[in-house]
Amino acid sequence: MTTISALRPRAFSPGRFGRLASLFLMLGLAALTLASVTAPAAAQENPFSWFTNLFQPAPQPGQLKRRPEIHRRARDYDAPRAKRAVRSDEKRGKQVETVEKPKEPAVPPSYFVAVLGDSLGQMLGQGLTEAFADRPDVAILRKGKESSGLVRDDFYDWTKAVEDLLASGEKINVAVIMIGSNDRQPLRDAQGGVLEPRTPQWNEAYGRRIEAIAAMFRDKKIPLIWAGLPVMKSERFSADASAFNDLYREYAGKGGAKYVDLWEAFATEGGAFSATGPDVNGEIVKLRAADGVHFTKAGARKLAHFIEPDIRRNLDETIQQQNPESPAISAPAEANLPAEETQPGAGESEAPPPAPKPIAGPVLPLTGAVRAPGGELASRTPVAKGLPRQSLRQSEPQPGRADDFSWPRN
Repeated sequence: MTTISALRPRAFSPGRFGRLASLFLMLGLAALTLASVTAPAAAQENPFSWFTNLFQPAPQPGQLKRRPEIHRRARDYDAPRAKRAVRSDEKRGKQVETVEKPKEPAVPPSYFVAVLGDSLGQMLGQGLTEAFADRPDVAILRKGKESSGLVRDDFYDWTKAVEDLLASGEKINVAVIMIGSNDRQPLRDAQGGVLEPRTPQWNEAYGRRIEAIAAMFRDKKIPLIWAGLPVMKSERFSADASAFNDLYREYAGKGGAKYVDLWEAFATEGGAFSATGPDVNGEIVKLRAADGVHFTKAGARKLAHFIEPDIRRNLDETIQQQNPESPAISAPAEANLPAEETQPGAGESEAPPPAPKPIAGPVLPLTGAVRAPGGELASRTPVAKGLPRQSLRQSEPQPGRADDFSWPRN
């Protein structure tokens, strides 16, 4: 049971009122401070501005705000120098002058070498052109015809071609021919008969054509060099080429031409075919083409190496004939000798002149076995038998040696 004294209100206390007043005062000051700080921030940026701009119409093109353009002062550069105007007629005049005055060779050619034949003859002409590159006075006239030969005169008649060449009046000092790589086929004679290759009838008809060509150069007093065929990769082709070389040697000699054999120059020591070998500098290089018939550039140069000496010898003779006043070795005049004395060896027979020295020696392989001057294989120096200590113990003491205890002789 509640008493009347429990429901009676409590009396007001001055201390409690002071605390409440202080609390409200602090809250008021805090609110004023917060309002003074947040008011400028709200004025600068509205947190709901993106929502209000969402439903506004797009601004017109003219209303877009552009950043002000900043014009900077241009850098002062040096003014470009004025180029000297060149008139077009001056340039044109220089070009015309260059065209009108081509470069002339220092020495005009005065010695002409005509090279005839099939594709092998054409390669020989290339090699001779390189071989005589040091002689501007020598001109190599390439008169070869690819896929030609002495058999198919219906395709290209070499007898008529040589006749026309000599009748043209073109200056030729020496001629070289290399042919036969396309002649392994039947030959049709003057009567229309067909002759099989390497038969006696075929050899005779083929030889007459060789002799006829050589005789035409002989009648014109033009030296002719007939180059033989090299060894071939095919054994059957090599056998035919060897038979052709016998005909070239026989019938070209009858017509007054000189035959040059090239078989050993491109074969091994056993006479077999080899695609590689020493070049004119002695280096082992590839000399033959993949078909086993034709030559590489180095092979063509080596091919010309064996024809070059005869051409240079004829060139020297031609120069000597054209310039008889050129210096030559002559014997002393007899008028300068004493009158009362006789020449030594006057009653003796004159010694034969020395043999002419070849221009180039044989091309030897660098990878072969080393041989002595007599032809035997070189060998090591034989080792002395016995041990060194045995020779020292068993040999007699030499004078002055440490083991010489003999008394000196007066």
